[in-house]
Order: sequence, then structure tokens, then C-alpha cells
Amino acid sequence: MRKNRSSFFVLFFFLFAVTFVGFFCYAQTSGAGQKASYDPGLPTVAIVTTGGTIAEKVDPKTGGAVPALSGADLLEAVPSLSKVANIKVTNFSNIDSSQMTPELWARLSKTVDKILEDPDIKGAVITHGTDTMAEGAYFLDLTLKSEKPVVFVGAMRDASDISPDGPANILNGVIQVCSDQAGDWGVTVTLNQYINSARDVRKTQSTNVQTFKSGDKGYLGYIAMGKVHRLNDRLYKQKFPIPEKLPEVVLLQAFSGDDGSFVRYAADSGADGIVIEGVGAGNVDEKMYDAVKYALNKGVTVVLATRVYYGGVFPIYGDKGGGATMEKAGVILGGDLTGPKTRILLILALAETKGDHDKLKEIFKW
Repeated sequence: MRKNRSSFFVLFFFLFAVTFVGFFCYAQTSGAGQKASYDPGLPTVAIVTTGGTIAEKVDPKTGGAVPALSGADLLEAVPSLSKVANIKVTNFSNIDSSQMTPELWARLSKTVDKILEDPDIKGAVITHGTDTMAEGAYFLDLTLKSEKPVVFVGAMRDASDISPDGPANILNGVIQVCSDQAGDWGVTVTLNQYINSARDVRKTQSTNVQTFKSGDKGYLGYIAMGKVHRLNDRLYKQKFPIPEKLPEVVLLQAFSGDDGSFVRYAADSGADGIVIEGVGAGNVDEKMYDAVKYALNKGVTVVLATRVYYGGVFPIYGDKGGGATMEKAGVILGGDLTGPKTRILLILALAETKGDHDKLKEIFKW
């Protein structure tokens, strides 16, 4: 009798364990994998979530927006997605983009490349906070091996807002990935129906939904009525491998009366490179110039950008601290990239060229 009871309990716990494991695996798959309604006639698009305003809600205790939504939660707000594509979700992180780092973008780039190795996946949509989205998109544009379309989307209004913009941006991102009109654009930043090149886009307004613009270069396209309308082609294409260790590069902005002490501090603190946002077409004052020469003499690579919104750096002025003088001293002119993107490019370029000055100059040509 005792033996029969023991056999019964063993069988009971075995069946319970099998049921539990099966349920757990189903829950994991349904939360991060294929949607339940699979349509073999539709393309499959990967959505990789990293966090940001699009995944935030207002905390009633603090009154501020905080990370709150998973990838599955985001999809529930866009039921019409099932008519456009089959969706596979990967929850990479759930952080505000002010907490993003080049190291995290390196991991994200490798994760997206791995996902896109699947021949059944058409491309990827990445949900990301808007504060550093332009930098993150540019990092992936420089490092992704896959040629499949990758679209960064986000939101300026959190999910608690009376009119959140996140759901429409996700839908438009998926529409773009699936469109034959959206090929060979590399990584894009697509919000409020406008499609921007990752290299040229910048955030221009702190709270408005129409914040991302591409300045002189213009938008790549526009999404309306479920279709992509192509306006421009991609101008630039550069690719770099992701190094095991990213070089240390700091970003400094020149200001009136700058004595260059921060440049000297960066050089003495072991920086591999320094990006300086100068004024105008790329100029700094005399004391900053002396500090730059100090950094150069210590073997630190210095790249000059401009804090002006649009345009670029040119060797126009020959006075002490002028762009022409800076270039003759060994400073590399950063072209028309923003300061933050100049830093991203220098991080990857330093690792690739081992600091070779001539090769670096070639990389920053525009």
C-alpha cells in the first residue's frame, strides 16, 4: 500500500512539473516572441525595446514619468500592427535614454545583428528614448553588419498622456521596414511621420512631437496613409567593427573666456580623444588653443566640431584659435557632424585606426 502511494505522489509531482514548465515556457514565448495571430502572408518584423518615454507612465507618488511598460504592453496599444506584419519582440532594456552609454549601444548593435540573421525577419524597429536617440541610431548605423532596414522610434509623450504619440510611431516604423520605398537608408530615426538619416538627424525641441529634423540635408521620407513616400537618398555610409574596449573620448564645448583648463584636465586624466565644440565655423579663444596644443603634445587626438546647429567646420580663420590655425597644429576638423556624433565617430575610428592621424582625417572628410 505504501509503495503504491509513493508511486502515486511521484507521478503527481512529475505531471505537475511538466505542466508548470510548459506554462512557464509559453508565458516567456508569448511575452517576448511571436504574436499569437501569425499570418504567413505577412512579413515578420523584430521590435527591440530599450525603454524611454514611449515605455513610461506617470508615477502617482512622484508625479514624474518612470519606466513602466514591457514590449508586450507596447504592442497592446497598437492592435492594427497585426494587419501589417507579424511581430517578434525582444526586451533589451527598460531605461531612460539619458542612462544610455556607448557600451550599451555596442551590446544593442550586436543583439540586433543576431536577430537579423534570421532570414524570415524583414528588419527591426527599435524603441528608444529621444534624448540620446540621434546618437544611438548613429552608433548602430556605423556598426551594424546587416543591410536590413533598422528604424529607431520613440515618443515625446508618455503612455499616461491624453494623446500619446508612441503607438503611431511604432506602427509607422513597422510600415517603413515593410515598404519597398524605404530601402538602402541604413538606420533611420522616424517620428511624427518624418524619416531622418541617423547621421544627420538631431533633436531640436525639448517637448514637441515634431522635434527631429535633418537641417540642410532634409528628410529621407514621409509616411502617410500607411505608405512611405521617398524624398531623398542616403548620402553617407561608413562601417566600423565594434572593439572589445571602447576608447575614452570626452566632449567639451568652448565658451567665451574659456581658459582651456578642462582640456588640460582631460588630457592629464588619460583621455584617448577630445572633441571640442567650437564657435562659428570652428574657432576657439587663445587660451583654449594653448590647451589644445598641450593635449596634442601628450598624444591625445583632438577633433573640432561646432556648436552651431547647421553647417560645418572649415579652416577659414588664421588667428590664434582659428580653424585654419587649429588644423595646422594637428587638430582634425569634424565636418558637419554634431558634437555628440563626432564623439561617437571618434570612439570607433580611434579603435579602428589606432590613432593614425592621416586615416582619421580621411574618416572625418565630408
